[in-house]
Amino acid sequence: MVPLGEVCTPAHRFTEPTAGVIYRQLGVRLWGEGAYEREQIDGAETKYSAFNQIAPDDLVVNKIWARNGAVAVTTAENAGTHVSPEFPVFALDRERIDPRWMRSITKWHGFWKACDGKAQGSSGKNRITPGQFLSVEIPLPTLVEQQALVARLDALAKKTREVEKHLDAAERHADHLLALRFRDLIANAPRHSMAEVAPTVRRPVEIDVTKRYREVGARSFGKGLFVKPDFDGADATWQKPVWVRSGDLVLSNIKAWEGAIAVADDEHDGCIASHRYITCTPEPKQATPGFLAYYLLSEEGLEQVGFASPGTADRNRTLSLGNLRRIKVPVPAFTAQQTFDRLQSDVATLKAKHAAIREANAALLPATLERIFHTEATA
Repeated sequence: MVPLGEVCTPAHRFTEPTAGVIYRQLGVRLWGEGAYEREQIDGAETKYSAFNQIAPDDLVVNKIWARNGAVAVTTAENAGTHVSPEFPVFALDRERIDPRWMRSITKWHGFWKACDGKAQGSSGKNRITPGQFLSVEIPLPTLVEQQALVARLDALAKKTREVEKHLDAAERHADHLLALRFRDLIANAPRHSMAEVAPTVRRPVEIDVTKRYREVGARSFGKGLFVKPDFDGADATWQKPVWVRSGDLVLSNIKAWEGAIAVADDEHDGCIASHRYITCTPEPKQATPGFLAYYLLSEEGLEQVGFASPGTADRNRTLSLGNLRRIKVPVPAFTAQQTFDRLQSDVATLKAKHAAIREANAALLPATLERIFHTEATA
């Protein structure tokens, strides 16, 4: 373990901002996510008297957010950008530390914790000073060992990216299959109004101040329903809530045009929704809620919902009950809809499995970094 001051030195490439000259700016993301190029700025627009120019493989620190991992090693693409004095810049000693090793360290939570410890007790915003930053200790094996470890980390990162690409491709193919089956299914299907196939049903809730309730909401862009934390009836802040039952087609009347449309399942049965939600119950043997939701979330369906939700401002685009009832939807054979719903269920199951794989995949590299740097730090 050695202090950063042993392997890097301040890089002073300051220039005075000139009016009329456009400067590329560099930012640093939190949690070791690297540097990025921000918006450009005219020299006349900055409040700073100096900019520091960035070179490849610089170590750049955000004074305020270093405690949250806002430290990065720059790339060749970042060269020529500028930072304010709020972002101290250091040049790495390439004979002692490989920039890729330092880049890996910036992704390690032990490094963030060390920066946080140094920042405590400074200004109100817990800025870390350059001196404090240079006193942070990092694990430093030999250059050869660093390079060997980095090569293995790079190989692991490449494999995780390949897994993500494979999952993305599989999901694109599944979604494409659904779209093709749906297109064929509705090609010659008769059209009926929502009032005929899925009339609105309102089940008023009489709030009991002595009871607790579970509330649901609908996410935009077809992301489904979610359950909010339980609350006491005495804390209810809105009037005329409605009961939700499994199998309901649930629409937000202010966000339906944005895809806040979903099917309630057993998890949502017995929950309540605010007066801003519309519940529809498909007629037996005529339409399934899953099929109707898929149509309403399709490009054609959302266009109809948009027309039925007049208004200009975001929250003023309200879907009225009358307009919803007049929307015409395709109604193929009921058994065909059921078959399509089973396909939708298969695709949802696939995506759920992929989500678990993605979660494990995302945790793999951080866990490997923790194991490597913890081993080095305690060796």
